[in-house]
Amino acid sequence: MNRRALLAGLIAVLALTPASADPIEDFYRGKQIKIYVRAAPGGNYDVYSRVLGRHITRHIPGNPSVLPINMPGGGGVVALNYVVHAAPRDGTVLTMITQSFPMDQALGLNKSLKLDLRTLGWIGNMSDTNEFLYTARESPTRTLADAKRRQTPFAATGIGSIVTQLAGLYNNMLGLKLKVIYGYPSGPAMTLAMERGEVEGRSTSNPQVLGPSNAAILAKHNFLIQAGMAKVRDYESVPLLRELAEDDGQRRIFDFVSASVNIARPIVTNPDVPPERVQVLRRAFQATLADPAFLEEAERLRLEIHWKSGEELERLVNGLIGAPPAVLDRVREAIQLKPDDAAKAKVAPAREE
Repeated sequence: MNRRALLAGLIAVLALTPASADPIEDFYRGKQIKIYVRAAPGGNYDVYSRVLGRHITRHIPGNPSVLPINMPGGGGVVALNYVVHAAPRDGTVLTMITQSFPMDQALGLNKSLKLDLRTLGWIGNMSDTNEFLYTARESPTRTLADAKRRQTPFAATGIGSIVTQLAGLYNNMLGLKLKVIYGYPSGPAMTLAMERGEVEGRSTSNPQVLGPSNAAILAKHNFLIQAGMAKVRDYESVPLLRELAEDDGQRRIFDFVSASVNIARPIVTNPDVPPERVQVLRRAFQATLADPAFLEEAERLRLEIHWKSGEELERLVNGLIGAPPAVLDRVREAIQLKPDDAAKAKVAPAREE
């Protein structure tokens, strides 16, 4: 009789328990995910982060709300340090880290980067677009040959950015005569500097926003070179850095830098997040980047989307940081910008793009 009563009691308890109980859904329901943006509003980091935030909530169990928070400073170090050292490590924090950070750690270039990036939860890469160097149509520097013949001033945000590292590489290994004018607060500010004649060119990882069509963009600007693992569609006429290597030594250097460039929009969460929540965020990221509503908005904003999974991104970053010391030594030397090849712009203190 007691056994029957116990069985009846268990059945009653189970009847009151939702059949679809999900600890992940229960955790995220009513929560707020904060996306820390390492730059001021309006630039590429900000736009990509906000578009992701508007759509990813639909693909996270429990549908948490999303709040973007701009935290510029230190070339992205301020936001990353906050995420790593101050933010909750529970799967409610995301950020897009600075493109150059994996290479910076591998080469020991950024002394403010006081963490091992391999401890982060790598969620995915939104874009693996190339980095393009271009000049205004009226510039006498229209080709790589012109850039070897004459000094060409071009705009940059910070002296330690991937753009200035590429400038050092181009000058040292391809014989270009680029003059980096750094300290501009944003992409629009650099474009305005070109229009004013303060500089002749700049670099961008998002050329499609420069005009209504690729044909119009190519007609209005002189594209000198692109750095990445493969040429971007519709820009096949622009020389690819990897294809300019003259020997195996150069090829190893160019391949290392090109792989670093392709980590263009990396989304991470902080260390020590429970593995099951990292996996949920990775799956939500992939679902978002395949979501028709997300893709429609990205196309409307002319954002380049070509994603990598968190697993792929993690392997790529680990490979860069663990590259052979001999390769790292050669890369470190190759990207050094000579003092005469850089000057501070006469603008207000820089915010990051």
